[in-house]
Amino acid sequence: MSTRPKGVQAPKKSGLASPKSEFSKDQLDGLQPQKSGAAAEWDYVIALFIITAIAFVTRFWGISHPNEVVFDEVHFGKFASYYLQRTYFFDVHPPFGKLLFALMGWFVGYDGHFHFDNIGDSYIANNVPYVAFRAMPALLGALTVPTVFLIMWESGYTLPAAIVASGLVLFDNAHIGQTRLILLDATLVFAMSVSVLCYIRFYKLRHEPFGRKWWKWLLLTGVALSCVISTKYVGVFTFFTIGSAVALDLWGLLDINRKEGALSLPEFGKHFAARVFGLIMVPFFFYLFWFQVHFAILYRSGPGDDFMSPEFQETLSDNIMTANSVGIDYYDSITMRHKETKTYLHSHPDKYPLRYEDGRVSSQGQQVTGYPFNDTNNHWQVIPAEPFPDDDLLGHRVKSGDLIKLRHLVTDSYLLSHDVASPYYPTNQEFTTVALEEANGKRFNDTLFELRIEGAKGKSDFKSMSGHFKLIHFPTKVAMWTHTKPLPDWAYKQAEINGNKNVQQPSNIWYVDDIPSIPADSDRLKKEQRKIKQVPFLKKYFELQRAIFFHNNALTSSHPYASQPIQWPFLLRGVSFWTQNDTRQQIYFLGNPIGWWIASSLLAVFAGIVGADQLSQRRGVDSLDERTRSRFYNSTGFFFLAWAAHYLPFYLMGRQLFLHHYLPAHLASALVTGALLEFVFNLDPVALEQNVDSKMSASSSNKGGMKSTGPGTKRVVPAKDRISGNSMLALWGAAGVVMTLVVGGWWFFLPLTYGKPGLSVEEVVRRKWLG
Repeated sequence: MSTRPKGVQAPKKSGLASPKSEFSKDQLDGLQPQKSGAAAEWDYVIALFIITAIAFVTRFWGISHPNEVVFDEVHFGKFASYYLQRTYFFDVHPPFGKLLFALMGWFVGYDGHFHFDNIGDSYIANNVPYVAFRAMPALLGALTVPTVFLIMWESGYTLPAAIVASGLVLFDNAHIGQTRLILLDATLVFAMSVSVLCYIRFYKLRHEPFGRKWWKWLLLTGVALSCVISTKYVGVFTFFTIGSAVALDLWGLLDINRKEGALSLPEFGKHFAARVFGLIMVPFFFYLFWFQVHFAILYRSGPGDDFMSPEFQETLSDNIMTANSVGIDYYDSITMRHKETKTYLHSHPDKYPLRYEDGRVSSQGQQVTGYPFNDTNNHWQVIPAEPFPDDDLLGHRVKSGDLIKLRHLVTDSYLLSHDVASPYYPTNQEFTTVALEEANGKRFNDTLFELRIEGAKGKSDFKSMSGHFKLIHFPTKVAMWTHTKPLPDWAYKQAEINGNKNVQQPSNIWYVDDIPSIPADSDRLKKEQRKIKQVPFLKKYFELQRAIFFHNNALTSSHPYASQPIQWPFLLRGVSFWTQNDTRQQIYFLGNPIGWWIASSLLAVFAGIVGADQLSQRRGVDSLDERTRSRFYNSTGFFFLAWAAHYLPFYLMGRQLFLHHYLPAHLASALVTGALLEFVFNLDPVALEQNVDSKMSASSSNKGGMKSTGPGTKRVVPAKDRISGNSMLALWGAAGVVMTLVVGGWWFFLPLTYGKPGLSVEEVVRRKWLG
């Protein structure tokens, strides 16, 4: 129960008002929260306390169940263990969220001995402090709920609107399920919501630029944005959301006719530079900082070595590749493996068929293929393009940039490529072999290959293991390449080897796995004391970025629980996280259908209202007063932009996608829902036009901030002014209905979110609402 007089609304905090608003600076300042009004908003404080308490209960209740590895805990729990063991690993996400898990493990004294290898592995049997790990995302997930409430409060929305927006996140099964496990999305969503809150606080100080609080909220916005993008790269969508609002703000500041007075170009330059510093430079600095921490912690060789270059691997202690590398001499026999597919370069006496299935003709030469197992048919001898004198054949080291020939030892033939289409790629060249007579005769040039060692400086030595290289056909400049699609039965389902015209493609890289011709007692096999190499941070950073983006884009394989963006707003597909057949318990990742369908429906309503308003204005019908329209477009519209920015880009992605990718957009849709609910139920729903005399206009101007326009003027009267003290009843009633439905949906799907109690087949079927 409020202490304010009956029929009088508490002063509202400003929404994201347009820089082009028709109101003066004094009028806009009147929308700012009054210091003396804090005592009148104790109902918000009580609601915030209750919502926060419930958020902690819903996230932490039964968090120890199940005591087994669940879904992607196999990845992010493993990464935390690698951090604690200082072991280098590779992941497609930035390090910040994973470092938080490692920090929690360090707090509780965990040594990282368990590597989370399989879903269903017991935490109890392996003595893993898994509850501490899960408590980190649960804490952030619980704090996300009051953050949503604060966003609505700071934006000046009524208490029912704030309760609905935060309640949609509070009682959402997807947000709860994702924040109770060792996963990154709780960090992402929390940082995204804090970014929005901090920017709103900063924007509300736009009339007090360069003050202490102005700088504080600008910098806090930047720090929050850095946490978003340092957790997952989809955090760039939050940058776009805030950046769009900043761009509009700057565009308004540039207006020479702005009500608050024109800014000089030097003054505008100060505003621009401050935002660049606070919202671009500061986030990027912290983003780089987490990678520096990542590299500093992970100094030991580990499972991520294979994703990095030999130069990078030389910065890691105990690296097997660099420790076992041996210089390669001419006339050594070697085995070569493709870096990505791990197949050996292989050949056997069988010939290519005369015609392929599509009718193209081959050379009918000896097959050169990729073979996954070690075999004598993988042995190739390195021959110089220009032979050495007979009395000086041995001891010449192969170097980067040399022209070489490769002799297949078993069939005594020489590797060759020519202008004949490969079996699967008409634009790529066939690889085959020819006999010695042809290799030294008319086909001599076709057997020449240039050895290009990756990252080599000048004539670097060619070494096994560490010498990653591209084999470039000298006459035609194609690179030897392979892929994962097996050849037909005529090639025994082995991999195709062909000449790739895109020489720069990273998948053209090979390495020497072994040198079988070296005697076991050779001095070349003696290991020297190796010094750990130092590589500049930025060079390591850019190499890791290239690897991250390459492998992220390569995540295109099918997954039984992958889904498409069009399915997410309607919850057409969830994800099975964990099942236990004996007890019929399961965790199924699914949102609260009622909450999601309400939010999705109101997104469409928002778009419809905008369309109808624009159309009515074209026809000269002004259905909204200017303040209401400005608030609707700039505050609710900002939330809608956040939803669109975090949702629509997924339609452009070709990688695997899952329901959890929609969680940031769902949070934004909850904000739209709360704001739109207030808009619908706090205005006259039929846009009643009234004739008012000048006295009534003046009175209304004092209450609602509208300008007096004289007698006989037609305008829309807000419902809160017409209905006085009863104006909030409809809004409270609508909020009560929505929250009752949402809580009911949460309770009904609760067993699938918390993994208990177990459900019978009939009970599970009853929860399949859309098949």
